[in-house]
Amino acid sequence: MPTYTLAAAVTAEIDIRKSRFIAVALPVADRAAAMLELDALRTRHPAATHVCWALLAGGESGMSDDGEPSGTAGRPILEVLRHHEVDGVLAAVVRYYGGIKLGAGGLVRAYTDAIATAMQRAERIERVALGLLEVEVDYSDEARIRRWIEQEGHALAEPGYGMTVSLSIQMPLAQRDTAADTIRDLTHGRAVIVKAP
Repeated sequence: MPTYTLAAAVTAEIDIRKSRFIAVALPVADRAAAMLELDALRTRHPAATHVCWALLAGGESGMSDDGEPSGTAGRPILEVLRHHEVDGVLAAVVRYYGGIKLGAGGLVRAYTDAIATAMQRAERIERVALGLLEVEVDYSDEARIRRWIEQEGHALAEPGYGMTVSLSIQMPLAQRDTAADTIRDLTHGRAVIVKAP
């Protein structure tokens, strides 16, 4: 069953009873990447009262109310992400307090509405699991394999040069077996192939 993430970051801003809510949703690879994005968000908004967030990233999901009453921010943001059936997504809402208390119900509605508004603007794309194909080829085969990599749109890490050329190719996991067969054909069986995680 396919999983979905966002094509790009989306933002939205709403004002509720003088409080400003800035919602951001963006694709992230994992929890470590999400924490870096949250740090950057806090740096961009040093005067914000709260930066509440939720993360759906497989086994690394989480949420934070960041000082708001328990269950009034992180959980509502998480529920919006679940409703949109995404993974690998960080959603955060920056709040600038306007001086009027909203109460627990008002906070839940505000955080839900802010992130829901952002998610309505989001484009969902299928999340493709990537893996590496490690290939060792003769120098005479390098240009041919590089052309194939470029034509297929795969990513190539910095090659290693020794007795042979070591190429590390990033591609969708589902394409690795076919790619390995193609590379063997292109090199008339000379390529040595290792499927890395």
